[in-house]
Amino acid sequence: MTRPRVGVAVLTMGDRMPELLSLLASVAKQDEPAARVVVVGNGTALEGMPEGVSVVELEENLGVSGGRNVAWQRLRDFGDVDVLVDLDDDGLLTEMDVFRRIADLYAAQSRLGIVSFRIADETGMTQRRHVPRLRAKDPMRRGLVTTFLGGGHALSMPMLEETGGWPDAFFFTHEETDLAWRAIDHGWDILYEPELVLQHPKTSPARHAVYYRMTARNRVWLARRHLPAPLVPVYLGVWVALTVARARSVAGLKAWFAGFAEGLRTSGGTRRPMRWRTAWRLTRLGRPPLI
Repeated sequence: MTRPRVGVAVLTMGDRMPELLSLLASVAKQDEPAARVVVVGNGTALEGMPEGVSVVELEENLGVSGGRNVAWQRLRDFGDVDVLVDLDDDGLLTEMDVFRRIADLYAAQSRLGIVSFRIADETGMTQRRHVPRLRAKDPMRRGLVTTFLGGGHALSMPMLEETGGWPDAFFFTHEETDLAWRAIDHGWDILYEPELVLQHPKTSPARHAVYYRMTARNRVWLARRHLPAPLVPVYLGVWVALTVARARSVAGLKAWFAGFAEGLRTSGGTRRPMRWRTAWRLTRLGRPPLI
């Protein structure tokens, strides 16, 4: 096959402009240039973008899922991108060979759907939650996994065509797992490659005011959309138990259960349950679709 062409997509709400410009500078310094770079202003106007960057300004914030679908469609319209790389607007590429490594990976493996970067802070430390597997003690262990990190990853454009892109309704949280389960169900691989690093400030997802509600709502939607019927109550029961056991605040727990109820009474999209052999493959990869 011809060498895969890499395109870059970045979402921003315009409140991290110094970090965004630093990220774009690190993108421009790559030893194998990106074919395209798209920046989506999620409900914001964008000024002062570097030359060569395609800008999309959305009138409203469509969330992570909706914004990334807009970026995907723009890169798709250009017609010269084979692999889409999503990067957080406050991240930084510290090495100059990232896109070359990604192109090498996709050139070597025809069914490689997703490559997950390693997320590390300024000291080089990777938080446990940023290792996309249950046994997360060693962030340097490379291998096939069942999900990926939203902050830095690469997506096969043919895979996106086959799976249908991001789940718009999710807005924020669990959109990666939704896409990952669909990719695996269609026979694509997900690789965690710790040598691909996105430097990112150490943060907590709970810094977002809507985190507890959306993480619960989307967890229910995820199960209802994709799990075989017998697994849905088991999966949700496990997560209720885990959430109660891990709860650190009454307010957070109340918001979580409000989101859980919202997920039960509303629809997150069309139900297309995965095949049982996909559930077994997830189990063999180390994360059965029960947790």
